[in-house]
Amino acid sequence: MTTRADRFARSRPAKARRPAPAALILALGTALALCLALAGPARAQLDPEAVVSALVKVSAVIPADAQSARTLGTEREGSGVVIGSDGLILTVGYLVLEANEVRIEAAGGVEASAEVIAYDQATGFGLLRARKPLGVKPLRLGSSEKVSVRDQVLVASSGGVGGVIGAVVASKRTFAGYWEYLLETALFTVPAHPHFAGAAMIGTDGTLLGIGSLFVGEALPGVPSPGNMFIPIDALKPIFPDLLATGRRNVPDRPWIGVNSQEIQDRVIVSRVTPGGPAASAGLKPGDIILKVGESPVTSLEDLYRAIWRLGPAGVEVPLTVLQGVEVTRIPIRSTGRTDWLKRRTY
Repeated sequence: MTTRADRFARSRPAKARRPAPAALILALGTALALCLALAGPARAQLDPEAVVSALVKVSAVIPADAQSARTLGTEREGSGVVIGSDGLILTVGYLVLEANEVRIEAAGGVEASAEVIAYDQATGFGLLRARKPLGVKPLRLGSSEKVSVRDQVLVASSGGVGGVIGAVVASKRTFAGYWEYLLETALFTVPAHPHFAGAAMIGTDGTLLGIGSLFVGEALPGVPSPGNMFIPIDALKPIFPDLLATGRRNVPDRPWIGVNSQEIQDRVIVSRVTPGGPAASAGLKPGDIILKVGESPVTSLEDLYRAIWRLGPAGVEVPLTVLQGVEVTRIPIRSTGRTDWLKRRTY
């Protein structure tokens, strides 16, 4: 089943690039062939049967009036990884964002309802807890810091051994998403797993290294190379106690303005503004080009987010200089926190 959440995760900012030279395409083909060849032994080094029992199917129902229903839909499906003997499950947050009903299906057909206990917007992690014992051995957390390019891994979704593929780490780099999202260090693998949402990246030692988030067209930076992006497990460790205790990290929210943007030839162009959100209320429109945040020039999504977040916590005014048509305009935007925005309902 393909949900809107799948389509959201597959989409990414369009970024204009020059066509790759023939020699580069040939080199890419050679590199991918090598990656695929290397991926095979990973399956042999680690028995998939030993890890698939920790993978569960996650099905979520979201109210029609939820903020995220507009872009992610009201029915979402993906995977989760059991990481605690008490039924604690780690998944990608957009699957369960604003959910009022979550169902879990574990190995052996065991089904249970689950409670959403945490969502962290900054990383994209979500935490669930099954409401009855699953009889599943938890997967141990590994160290994504120790992951290197060309490392062999397994990528596993729910559904048993059939949901496991061998893969290779293609790159390890900063990732900026069009929805005001920035990961300092994301992990990218090839080949692409078709059921990536909430899937597990598993090291050859059987530990969990990351949680699947996106389908990407450039796992190898700068050239066409279909793959997946994973949120590294080390990003969970510093915030884990806060998420368990309160459902969120114990720091003020970052300022959020409600804008989707894309990079085209060193320009940041607004592709969508959230209806009723801060940017829309201030007059920002699709097609506007963001030139500056305060006095900081903006040529990339990373520039945009870092400049906004440097201004202070949620609620701070964000002074944008934008090109609207042929006019350069100053647009001050009163930011909010994404968490507060998601609590609102649109009746």
